[in-house]
Amino acid sequence: MLFGGIDIGSRAAKVVVMKDGDIFTSTIQDTGPESVKTAYMTMNAALDGTGVKIEDIDYILATGYGRVLVPFAEANVSEISCHAKGINWYFPSVKTVLDMGGQDCKAIGCDGGGKVTSFVMNDKCAGGTGRFLEMIADVLNIPLSEVGNIALQSTTAIPFNTICAVFAKTDAIKYLKQGAAKKDILSGLNEAISTRSYNLLKRVGIEKDFAITGGISKNSGMVAKIAEKVGLEPLLCEDPQLIGALGAALYAKDKYYLVNAQN
Repeated sequence: MLFGGIDIGSRAAKVVVMKDGDIFTSTIQDTGPESVKTAYMTMNAALDGTGVKIEDIDYILATGYGRVLVPFAEANVSEISCHAKGINWYFPSVKTVLDMGGQDCKAIGCDGGGKVTSFVMNDKCAGGTGRFLEMIADVLNIPLSEVGNIALQSTTAIPFNTICAVFAKTDAIKYLKQGAAKKDILSGLNEAISTRSYNLLKRVGIEKDFAITGGISKNSGMVAKIAEKVGLEPLLCEDPQLIGALGAALYAKDKYYLVNAQN
């Protein structure tokens, strides 16, 4: 049996296909301007070379911002539920999740079965999101993939009074012109973002075990700052950016058997 999950996020589209309870194939692609085209492109990229076609998958479920626009998905569910479900597959003990995505951040409380018990999200400002870090990386002329490691080299973080995307960008440019080291600017931004993330987590209650999902969790400097604030070493799976799609694939399996049982 094959079950597919597709997560059409604001910055990236992800697919996970599961077979016999394991991940069969997966991929991450840039989200294009048209969700329908992005959905087909991403699913086809995941299936390329596997000998499997979209119609061979027994049930596909969509999540993310573009979930209602995936034409080949039988159903859809919120990304909050999918992140709780997906991380539970890796770490059943996780009770608190920080999902750091392209356009928002979410703090999620969940039980031992991967069910959401509470959540809060910050979607009013781009500060602290993947898009924000892309913008800062461009300003500093640093590849996004190197931002985390460079920040870890700093011993003198430059304080940022705000993490508002507009003002933080302006401040970063100002500090750069004043001769500040890029590593210190990045470390200061990570400090500000981690503080915001920590405040979100406190609103749902921080319980062991703690995990971080989403693309920003690949930023080692950010993870280190958040771990310092929370006082817990976060659990990180092999690719935290795929967790939403993984959760969708797991929900697809549940939904398939539920529908067939009713029939």
